[in-house]
Amino acid sequence: MRSIPEKLNRPFLCYTGIETDLIFNQGIELPGFATFPLLETEEGRSLLKKSYVALVTLAREMGCGVMFESATWVANRDRAAKLGYGPNQLEQINIDAIQFIRELSDNVGDVPIVLSAQVGPRGDGYKPDHHMDDEEAQLYHSVQMAHLAKAKPDIVSAFTISYPEEAIGIVRAAEHSKLPVAISFTVETDGLLPTGMPLGEALDAVDAATDQYAEYFLINCAHPEHFLPNLNDEPWIERLAGVVVNASRCSHAELDNATELDEGDPQELGTYLGLIKNTYPHMHIFGGCCGTDMRHMREIAKAVS
Repeated sequence: MRSIPEKLNRPFLCYTGIETDLIFNQGIELPGFATFPLLETEEGRSLLKKSYVALVTLAREMGCGVMFESATWVANRDRAAKLGYGPNQLEQINIDAIQFIRELSDNVGDVPIVLSAQVGPRGDGYKPDHHMDDEEAQLYHSVQMAHLAKAKPDIVSAFTISYPEEAIGIVRAAEHSKLPVAISFTVETDGLLPTGMPLGEALDAVDAATDQYAEYFLINCAHPEHFLPNLNDEPWIERLAGVVVNASRCSHAELDNATELDEGDPQELGTYLGLIKNTYPHMHIFGGCCGTDMRHMREIAKAVS
């Protein structure tokens, strides 16, 4: 029996756009797009706390739950090494990040919260520079999974995954560490994975290789217009628990090269997610990714609640 979906008895808000908000709106430098170094200072912790508290306040107002995403998206060996962090530091970084959101959630009380240990791809989520097979991916991600297991999050959520072999490795690594896990794929403007694979085919491949161990799947880091035409009534859609969307219609290549933030239209974005919620009532996780801030999250929350 799956444990996490049973808890999602209402819309849950998921915010993964904090990096672009901090960089473009608040002028905070985040080398390597990493937020985990913010945990090392009181000022950084205050910035993170402000974002979590704002999300909880919105959820309370709208009658939603909250996915508390930890600041560990790039806290894996290769991506952390580029920032000067060695393997011996990563264990404590991952544990501290989960403890941070746990302490915040303990003070919330009346808002349902899921503690989500966020992990990311080994390389660039838009265009992987090293395409692993599933065995190599499992070996690579098993290190971070072992670290996270010591902190006991409610679930591990792997975001911006761009090909099924890495997803399979992540799921197997999570299972080995006895952790619930969710996979969130990113798609291009044509609704296909960066490899050109259809989303449904990717979900089916992961489920077939892992005996459906993943709790659920998501789409993130894409505008609704990119993937809506590709959603359908095939069986795989029931495994898709929600969407965490970009504000911009730009391609990933355009976003990579952007010097200014494309914040899109918050109200329009909310309308799109309301449409998805009404069309696919089994979905319960909705939120904002690149380019979004609390204005977008408010419109999303209004539309799905």
